[in-house]
Amino acid sequence: MAYVISDECVSCGTCEGECPVGAISEGDDKYVIDADTCVECGTCSEACPTGAIVEE
Repeated sequence: MAYVISDECVSCGTCEGECPVGAISEGDDKYVIDADTCVECGTCSEACPTGAIVEE
């Protein structure tokens, strides 16, 4: 299961820099994770200061 970013995202960008495969990008109102690129490592979830990244 890929990770997803919930509405709790404050668009700080921390997760984007932590993703080892570049699966995270800035969306219209929050950051988004490309499920096809995500390797499910959980690094982004651990780095998120608001806990907005969860397993799908």
